[in-house]
Amino acid sequence: MAAFGTSGLRGLVSDLTDQLVFTHVRAFLRYLRDIGEYQSGEKVILGGDLRPSTPRILAASWAAVLAEEGKPQFAGYLPSPALAFAGMSAGVPSLMVTGSHIPFDRNGIKFNRPHGELMKTDEAGILAQDMHVAADLFTEQGALLHPPLLSDADPRYLQIYQNRYLDFFGKESLAGLRLGVYQHSGVARDLLVDILVAMGAEVLPLGRSAEFVSLDTEALRPEDTVFAQQAVAEHRLDALLTTDGDADRPMIADSTGRWWRGDVLGVLTAHTLGAQSVVTPVSSNTSLELSGLFARVHRTRIGSPYVIAAMQTALAAGEGPVVGYEANGGFLLGSPLQRHGQILQPLPTRDAILPMLTVLTAAKQQGIALAALMDHLPPRFTASDRLQDFPTRLSQQHLDAFRGADEVLNLTAFSHSFGKVAGLAVSLDHTDGIRVTLENSSIIHLRPSGNAPELRCYTEADSSDEAERMLRATLQIMHGWRH
Repeated sequence: MAAFGTSGLRGLVSDLTDQLVFTHVRAFLRYLRDIGEYQSGEKVILGGDLRPSTPRILAASWAAVLAEEGKPQFAGYLPSPALAFAGMSAGVPSLMVTGSHIPFDRNGIKFNRPHGELMKTDEAGILAQDMHVAADLFTEQGALLHPPLLSDADPRYLQIYQNRYLDFFGKESLAGLRLGVYQHSGVARDLLVDILVAMGAEVLPLGRSAEFVSLDTEALRPEDTVFAQQAVAEHRLDALLTTDGDADRPMIADSTGRWWRGDVLGVLTAHTLGAQSVVTPVSSNTSLELSGLFARVHRTRIGSPYVIAAMQTALAAGEGPVVGYEANGGFLLGSPLQRHGQILQPLPTRDAILPMLTVLTAAKQQGIALAALMDHLPPRFTASDRLQDFPTRLSQQHLDAFRGADEVLNLTAFSHSFGKVAGLAVSLDHTDGIRVTLENSSIIHLRPSGNAPELRCYTEADSSDEAERMLRATLQIMHGWRH
């Protein structure tokens, strides 16, 4: 079933009928009209990723904008942060047809208000709108009888986003580096090559795919790990870069072929950019606090709206510069930054390009290998994966065993279930799912995904081997919950 939430509209492609898409886009614009952020005749910017279902959903969204007397503008197939930046810069609504990192048989729409993402407080107002539409617009199966033709993509929107980084970092700032771009089916696959070339790097496009590849930065496939190791060795790369499907989650591998964890990338990016206040979900690596690099650290529930809300609170309290990041690597810029006379304006939505360019230019300026940037971080390592096709109801049922009214009983129950993985549980954090600190200071964190029927697991330890061992042992126990 398709569902609407903070991530927008998400569901199986078979459930995302034209009629369902049409009604939700109209509800979004009607809500914005109610709160004074949209009026008839105003521009609405649309974009999409490279999933095979995206053009149809774009057409249904286009029809809905027309029905609400808007002027749809097609930004093309471009990164989600580029689409959001276009809308925020123009002060108009925008929507991105994307399923992000989830499998190709699913898709969705990410909605943006004129000055930022949808927040949790917006959901009720959108769902309260009248969802009824004229039945004669659709077939019995919910397909538009007369789907509109989209206009040609306006290249300005992508160019503005590209210039955002070329102007800030400088067009020769990566000269001398040999970089690979794992293109697969990511919507930024050509843009990323163009940016790196413009910044002076020698760039090798690799692994382009005609089929959609579901690349989850928190649950890498074995073939992605092998690909990175082989690519950097065969082509003598200083780094290998890629993103998820809609380019709001980065992946970068150093010259050893090791993919960096998104939360480690976040710490280094925040430090390099001079952040003093950092917001991140509870699932991110604790090297953030252990590093002692930041004046203030704020932890939230998992999801960009929670990070954005905490960033807004920090800014209102006079903290700054303020940034945020998620364990998936998506980086959110809450404050303007200045560098060599250039100002980088805030972009409070997940972005994949900024963190990768930040660490690459930092290593280049220091004359060191990319991997050496991590030498001064505390030795804390995270591993993560998920059980797919695991109903949310079943996940919640099992996690309820560890979140009763008596915390001592919760700890005892968790130790009974997982004690053989890494010892007894000593404390629990219920901010999002169940995050448990064990007697040896290792961490196990379990939570249902908010985007798909998946049960996710994160582990943290003082060595990468131990984090990985804990992850596999925990997943094996969780697998037994299916029965």
